[in-house]
Amino acid sequence: MRFVTTRGRAPAAAFKTALFEGLGPDGGLYMPESVECWDASEIADLSSRSLVDLAIRTLRPFVGAEIPDDGLRIIGRAALDFKIPLVEIEPGVHLLELFHGPTLAFKDVGARLMARLMSALHDGGAPLTVLVATSGDTGGAVAHAFSGVDHTRVVILYPAARVSPTQEAQLTMFNDPRGGTNVTAYALAGSFDDCQRLAKAAFADPTLHRRLRLTSANSINIGRLLPQMIPYFHAVAQLRTARNIDEIVVSTPSGNFGNLTAGLMAKRAGLPVARFVAATNMNDVVPAYLKTGRFEPKPSRRTLANAMDVGNPSNFDRIAWMYGGDLEGMRRDIVGSRHDDEQVRAAIRRVYERDGYVLDPHSAIGYLGATTSTERVLDPAAGRAVVVLATAHPAKFAEIVEPILGRAIDKPPPLVDAVTRPHHVLHCDASFEALKEILVG
Repeated sequence: MRFVTTRGRAPAAAFKTALFEGLGPDGGLYMPESVECWDASEIADLSSRSLVDLAIRTLRPFVGAEIPDDGLRIIGRAALDFKIPLVEIEPGVHLLELFHGPTLAFKDVGARLMARLMSALHDGGAPLTVLVATSGDTGGAVAHAFSGVDHTRVVILYPAARVSPTQEAQLTMFNDPRGGTNVTAYALAGSFDDCQRLAKAAFADPTLHRRLRLTSANSINIGRLLPQMIPYFHAVAQLRTARNIDEIVVSTPSGNFGNLTAGLMAKRAGLPVARFVAATNMNDVVPAYLKTGRFEPKPSRRTLANAMDVGNPSNFDRIAWMYGGDLEGMRRDIVGSRHDDEQVRAAIRRVYERDGYVLDPHSAIGYLGATTSTERVLDPAAGRAVVVLATAHPAKFAEIVEPILGRAIDKPPPLVDAVTRPHHVLHCDASFEALKEILVG
């Protein structure tokens, strides 16, 4: 398998090269030249495969001979040591709970697999510098996944005062003013778009890139993106275990659109998904594009679902590349859905009062996309169902959710550990010069 960039002005690369480069030398995002379609018998037999088996089968075509199946099994068992259950909260509507990993967010899947893929393929030379821009959950997942991993140094940029207190605790819990850790997080004086802009500028600087062996653990890195295909197959496997489901719509809460891109790749691999809902908050650049045909990035707006506060989603380049710019083709596979903070509050309250289930703001947007979209498919008797990706544990956003519910939420042990540990907040100006000083020292 070879990987090409979305800009098409760089040589095709092997998986290891694409993984360690992060961003292509032409500034484009790496994508596989093709997506292997699973045999019909494999799709029919999904329910018999474990999560680790699905991980091996999903990654094998892209990794090829670079990591044998035995190596992939070791990686999968170590990374996916938690459950990803599917919960039906109303007839035909299922939540895929992606928040049972160590940082209680869906990013644990991609980050933990990516860290181990990098470790397995490292050549033993100079250490890597992993630079990450995060709007909330990515940074915490990457920090946890890479903490203590040999041959890596991790630098995380997050927007100051724009993440939840719990998210900031998870981001900064590894900071050590004495320099005794390989992970450091910085509160940037700006928005997530500023964090992403500076990270891209660093990757585009050839001298910096070579000197530091710079790479990314954001979804701009193909090594983070490919593992995110796995939960889609796992969701279908569980649906088919529970009942005979033939037609599925998936609602994906979307910010930087990596998770949706992974779902579209899974569909091309043969996953029986009829359509995807790109569920967003008020940062609705992609739903607006699907409606008007014009892609118009905007400054991000602050919302309750802060991990989705992205005004210029990087992975839209991948989606456009996959469809060759065919807007009608995108519209056949994706419907956009946009929801404001008041709708989010109302959804959290309604689902809790009716079903006793607590949604976080991001999962609430996914739920709204599934249940208010004109493309909803909610007839389980006809073999149809909706899967909502539940992307974060509600306790990560207790300061938002608890006033809506009128009660406290129990915090899982990993969150208690994060908020009670000593943590040090480090600050950074929103300038390339300030970032270079951090990276070079």
